[in-house]
Amino acid sequence: MSDLIEKLRAQAADFVAIRRDLHRHPEMGYKEFRTSDLVAKSLQEWGYEVARGFGGTGLVGQLRKGSGGRSLGIRADMDALPLQEMTGLSYQSSVPDVMHACGHDGHTAILLAAAKELATTEFSGTLNLIFQPAEESLGGARRMMDDGLFTRFPCDAIFALHNMPGTPTGRLVLREGPTMASADNVTIVLHGKGGHGAFPHLGADPVLAGASIVMALQSIVARNIDPQKTAVVSVGTFQAGSNFNVIPQTAMLRLSVRSLDHGVHDLLEQRIRDLVTTQAQSYGVRAEIDYHRSYPVLVNTPSETEFARQVARELVGEAEMVAQAEAMTGSEDFAFMLEEVPGSYVFLGNGDGAGSCMVHNPGYDFNDEILPVGAAYWVLLTQRFLR
Repeated sequence: MSDLIEKLRAQAADFVAIRRDLHRHPEMGYKEFRTSDLVAKSLQEWGYEVARGFGGTGLVGQLRKGSGGRSLGIRADMDALPLQEMTGLSYQSSVPDVMHACGHDGHTAILLAAAKELATTEFSGTLNLIFQPAEESLGGARRMMDDGLFTRFPCDAIFALHNMPGTPTGRLVLREGPTMASADNVTIVLHGKGGHGAFPHLGADPVLAGASIVMALQSIVARNIDPQKTAVVSVGTFQAGSNFNVIPQTAMLRLSVRSLDHGVHDLLEQRIRDLVTTQAQSYGVRAEIDYHRSYPVLVNTPSETEFARQVARELVGEAEMVAQAEAMTGSEDFAFMLEEVPGSYVFLGNGDGAGSCMVHNPGYDFNDEILPVGAAYWVLLTQRFLR
């Protein structure tokens, strides 16, 4: 099926221009007004019925053809990140401290390129193209679902993709089962008794308690989690005090907690609560814990992932795909959609040369060479699913 890739490569210039325009005008989660307008206008021009207002700026473009009763969902994310771009590109972000550092501009352009081709392609059934806001730790997928996404646009299966820096350009990477980690955000406030640094015995030092907690937290993964299962507990913030000789009244820690197993997910929360509470008490301070479960484990369902593999083999061949990749401890809110609808999340190599800069980095850029490959994949997947 390289002919399909070549066909879309010949048409790619317009969508590269769109991608770079989106890159130049990035928008943060739930503020993707310009991006949403551009997507909606394009889809309407190509004959899609467009429904807006899902999760605020999210939208769905629907196209029905033939008499088939099956329905397919394909999702792309649209939001940018709060980073100052440092690429020096001619199309570098024009918005201070906001940039497309994760490639969502590319994901949107890929699905638009596929949408235009599918508007003139034969299939039989219902195609729902989902353009989602606020993927970056803001739960836009959940918001779209809460607004009735799958009630108004039911799908028999749903798919999405993400570019993968460091993987050869255009290589398709798949995995069945738990694929990306759950992500929990934990804020711990330690309430002690402040005082003069010269008289520590008269206070209850939350800094000392916090330091002990930082070290003790690492024992959870080392001694409470099955060594054959994955878990991460990272302390991202430890804030306390403002002067040399003052024992502060409070200290604050912020944690990122990740796992690839529902049982481990629950165990991590319980052990963190127990350990922090008792460690704090042992130092004479009180712990206040705000444990927020952000994203669940992303689980690719078996039959849909095998179907996605078959499409990849047909499009690029066995040598240019990975059939069962390793799981990742990054997280992705497409996990919410996969809890409700079977499907699979696919990765597309962004390159191991110029495209190898990791996402969420001020030097990152989406590799435009992979745009026709991604678009061709969505076209072929639609044709095969909606025969």
